[in-house]
Amino acid sequence: MANANRPVQKRIDPSKVPARNGRSGRPGGQPPRVVVKKATFGDWVGGARLRTLPVAIAPVALGTASAYLISNPGWHWVRALLALAVAVGLQIGVNYANDYSDGVRGTDRYRVGPSRLTGSGAAKPRTVLVVALVFFGLGAIAGLILAIVTGYYWLIAVGAVCIVAAYFYTGGKRPYGYYGLGEIFVFVFFGLVATLGTTFTQVGTVNVESWLSGVAAGFLACAVLMVNNLRDLKQDKLAKKRTLAVLVGSRAGRILYATFMVIPFVILAFFSIFYEKAPFVYFTLLPAIPAIVITITGKTAPELVLALKLTTLTVLVFGLGLAAAIAF
Repeated sequence: MANANRPVQKRIDPSKVPARNGRSGRPGGQPPRVVVKKATFGDWVGGARLRTLPVAIAPVALGTASAYLISNPGWHWVRALLALAVAVGLQIGVNYANDYSDGVRGTDRYRVGPSRLTGSGAAKPRTVLVVALVFFGLGAIAGLILAIVTGYYWLIAVGAVCIVAAYFYTGGKRPYGYYGLGEIFVFVFFGLVATLGTTFTQVGTVNVESWLSGVAAGFLACAVLMVNNLRDLKQDKLAKKRTLAVLVGSRAGRILYATFMVIPFVILAFFSIFYEKAPFVYFTLLPAIPAIVITITGKTAPELVLALKLTTLTVLVFGLGLAAAIAF
């Protein structure tokens, strides 16, 4: 009974006590809140990586020029546009797919280049994946129309392989882009397949010009990928992303890049023998030489970003210039 008159102590929930002077009840105050801005339209455009589109445009231009050479009446501008739609759709699709796959794996946590939609948290992974599939779908529709127009229905299987290869470059449980095989992918699909396919769908055959220009386009595409991976070499090592640059090392990777850039100009010598306007394409060395020098000597990411810009410019000017030399 002695305790009956003792005041009852109420338990106070610390979480309900108002913070004083902007502090919470925990030592050190509340942890800083990380605010992530939602992706804007400009961010989505950046995610498409439009700077890489020359890799898709150049082989279609070269394949079309080769088709025009075989038979002027056999050239079909509608088919050329459909081939371009396929290439561009795949290119943008694979860019968004890479953004999604690298983001969900956490690879982009180590990157030093422009932030990605998924890795930065600006966009939901599922949304980025849907956008990637939309562009793959647009490319597939263009390819289906092209197959129907030409009557080569086996092209549907080729297109399916292209889309699967594009997705599993960084997607799936064992992406081959993480095992140093990315350059093989771009050489085959954005070099040979894109160029030869464009020529074949227009005239039903391919010629030496299509083969050689396809090889040139393929090596230039490899150069674009290599300089991009050289920029992210240290970060890719941390993320255990074994690109070819990571596997061979910085010095060998830079030498490979220079080799990829030089081979197309060696091939250009063949065209210069038979096409009087082809030597003018050597003016493409104006951006190519600085790109090679910067890549070999550069030590910082901004330098390699500049080299990447010069490399994509080289791809575009070389592809369109040689296409014009062949056709006209």
